[in-house]
Amino acid sequence: MGAGGEAGARVLVVDDAPFLRRRLRDILEAAGHRVVAEAEDGDQALALYEEHLPDVVTLDLVMPRRDGLETLRALRARHPDAAVIVCTSLSGEPALLEAVRLGACDYVLKPVSPGRLLEAVAKALEAVRRARGPRPQGAGAGGGAAPGAPEGRKP
Repeated sequence: MGAGGEAGARVLVVDDAPFLRRRLRDILEAAGHRVVAEAEDGDQALALYEEHLPDVVTLDLVMPRRDGLETLRALRARHPDAAVIVCTSLSGEPALLEAVRLGACDYVLKPVSPGRLLEAVAKALEAVRRARGPRPQGAGAGGGAAPGAPEGRKP
């Protein structure tokens, strides 16, 4: 499933507020996506990204220990093709503009609208597909890593 053209994406949800993580999970799973992990701060997000190699990351900007911008910087340095959607209440703030400059695919303002979140996920998945190019014949579920994917990543 995921970035190879199938319906559901594998998603890492990153937010320090448990109720917001739950809200995002509920929206995503109701739409057929699979939340593979949840993180409450940037350090945890980076470790979980390495472990799960999700198709998409939803990332809060304001978190303890390592904030969203630091997390995005570190994630994109290690995984330039990481599809990140920023979820924030910081409309028009310099931090939001910096996140887009650092490579966030899209952003969603809190309170999160289900339609807007799902639109952002679709946009992120399409960006991943374009970056990786078409998949070879026979590379369906469990068929190996997508072209351009980090070593060991299975879509």
